[in-house]
Amino acid sequence: MFLDHPTMTATNGMSEPDRLERLQRVYGYAMALADAAGQGGFVEKVTQIHDHKGTLIVFWHEPPLDAERDYFIRAWASKVGDGTLNVEHEY
Repeated sequence: MFLDHPTMTATNGMSEPDRLERLQRVYGYAMALADAAGQGGFVEKVTQIHDHKGTLIVFWHEPPLDAERDYFIRAWASKVGDGTLNVEHEY
């Protein structure tokens, strides 16, 4: 069991706790996509995910592969996410 999951933060997260819940769902969705693709090391690359006013920002401690960036784009665009392609990656 991996216990060092990324920090999840959101602008106005204290007054709008549903934003943090949405990040947990998006993270789970992205992790499931990575797991299905056999990319178990994916979980160790992500350090933080942040919802800034409807834009998902993913922080990586090493550059992600294109497929790894795509997991978060697909998750954020889904019904469990924001429904948009507003995703930025920082490393």
